[in-house]
Amino acid sequence: MSVLESLVATPMAGAVGWALLHSLWEGAIVSVALAFALRVMKSSRARYAAACMAMLAILGGFAVTLVRLAPGGMAGAQAAGWQAAPAWNGPAGMDSGGTLGPGLAAIVPWLAPFWIAGVCMFYLWHVMSWISVCRLRRRGVCAAPREWQARIVSLSAQLRLSRPVQLLESCLVNTPIVLGHFRPVILMPIGLLAGMPPGQIEAILLHELAHVRRYDYLVNVLQRSVEGLLFYHPAVWWISHVIRVEREHCCDDAVVEVNGDAYEYATALAALEESRWPGREPALAAMGGGLVKRVRRLLYPRSHNGVWMPVISMAVMMLVATVALTAWQAPPQQSAGGQKAMTPYEKWLNEDIVYLISARERESFMLLGSDTEREKFIEQFWLRRDPTPDTAVNEMKEEHYRRIAYVNERFWTDSMPGWRTDRGRVYILCGPASTVEVHLVGGTVRFATEVWFYEWFEGVGRNVKITFIDRTGKGDFRIEAGPGR
Repeated sequence: MSVLESLVATPMAGAVGWALLHSLWEGAIVSVALAFALRVMKSSRARYAAACMAMLAILGGFAVTLVRLAPGGMAGAQAAGWQAAPAWNGPAGMDSGGTLGPGLAAIVPWLAPFWIAGVCMFYLWHVMSWISVCRLRRRGVCAAPREWQARIVSLSAQLRLSRPVQLLESCLVNTPIVLGHFRPVILMPIGLLAGMPPGQIEAILLHELAHVRRYDYLVNVLQRSVEGLLFYHPAVWWISHVIRVEREHCCDDAVVEVNGDAYEYATALAALEESRWPGREPALAAMGGGLVKRVRRLLYPRSHNGVWMPVISMAVMMLVATVALTAWQAPPQQSAGGQKAMTPYEKWLNEDIVYLISARERESFMLLGSDTEREKFIEQFWLRRDPTPDTAVNEMKEEHYRRIAYVNERFWTDSMPGWRTDRGRVYILCGPASTVEVHLVGGTVRFATEVWFYEWFEGVGRNVKITFIDRTGKGDFRIEAGPGR
């Protein structure tokens, strides 16, 4: 008899096999209960706690079943009036010699060695991944600038975080991550601290510090341990996914609770979309949890619909490298000329504010999926630019549309509307020039020319001169050179 056959022939192998089978229906009941709870709960903290309890319930059910079916615990269980194994695992499954017959009872003990092999493989993989991630603390890192090291202390105080957190820059990561539980460290990609606005950097750091404050690194390691032990169970993987999603939501809520600016934080997440951690689980990255749903949840918390099924949860994670997600809307109608007519929101994005909107704002707008969300975005867009937000009139908005109307009336050509011309673009951005010189064709002037003088030009300086020349004779004035002095 081989070693494997000897192992299968032991009573413990049968107990393990039956415990594995029982855990399937036990886990199914727990997952259904969790699904109903998630439909009712709205708080990310409550949803996270419910998912963790569900994971522990499946593990606990498996452990209790195994103990009661184990040879040492069988007598006590039967004495208490509990049938250790179901009727279809009773004597009917045995022949007259007391050996297992060809039925299910003969197959169940063989589940034990395959389960042990699977657990060992998963744990080996997790240990190797953990070791690989831990090396990031020592390889390719340098100290962050002093001002940010001081800022991390201040942000930790805002979150009431007592443990010191080290901030390092790394050339081996492409998105911010947290490593370690007892000596936590935040790794930032090289150049990120200097390449993003300070407000967005602080929001990302607050997210990572929230992971540290909530002991998420330790919980994540324990979570991976349960996944390895119950690797065969579909419900465990779904519940684990829910835990990760709600963990990120909890940290997002902590960021918004501290800085109060959900839009700034959502913009920071969109800017980091192309830099995603490749999935080494012991590390906690800012980009986890499904970016599209996180951005929508931050900007429009009332539209939260909960977690339905794993397939739907995974569907919202479809992201492209260039943040080119489009809205779920009907195909635009064809205009009389055969061209696709723009929707009002496309016109607003590509015409009305094309010179005002930033790249990150455009990316955030492209992520929106309903007209209600777009209307809210437009409202916030103008509110952020209102010089007197306490009044009913938005002077910036009114002046902007006055300039558009002016250039469309004065600078239009046969080939393009006024807002697309060079003169229209400069006027929309900078307003009327302090002085305008017009030189018509004649004498030494070969082409009609306009010279605009600005006492102050944003981003350039004082006493700026811009020259427009019409080389076609059709009123199509083009900038001759960049702004000069």
